[in-house]
Amino acid sequence: MKTQRTRSQKRILTLLQSLKCSISAQDLYIELRNRQQDMGLATVYRSLEALKLQGEVQVRTLANGESEYSLIKSDRHHLTCVNCGTSIAIDECPVHNLEKQLETEHTFKVYYHTLEFFGLCQKCHQVSC
Repeated sequence: MKTQRTRSQKRILTLLQSLKCSISAQDLYIELRNRQQDMGLATVYRSLEALKLQGEVQVRTLANGESEYSLIKSDRHHLTCVNCGTSIAIDECPVHNLEKQLETEHTFKVYYHTLEFFGLCQKCHQVSC
């Protein structure tokens, strides 16, 4: 059963499709205003939460606690430096088979998964040694 989307949700999905990258809710709000699409910040947050629950949008929490939103396309995995916040995307997915197994064993529909490793990037590691 398809969920009916609000006009705000449709606008956010259209914007996310055009951006093709992750964006914070605050930056999404600013981008909508720049495009003359008036929407309150609270509406942006409510719409993003609804889209997340519908499996349309994924959220990633950065090392600084800020959340970034993007369309669900493929699994994203990162190496994130706890010192400078640099985040390096990695292509390998060591848990993809586990995801399929869990879906089958638990009759659970997985929308997406994330895998993030935290540590020090090369630059920060050299400084700390």
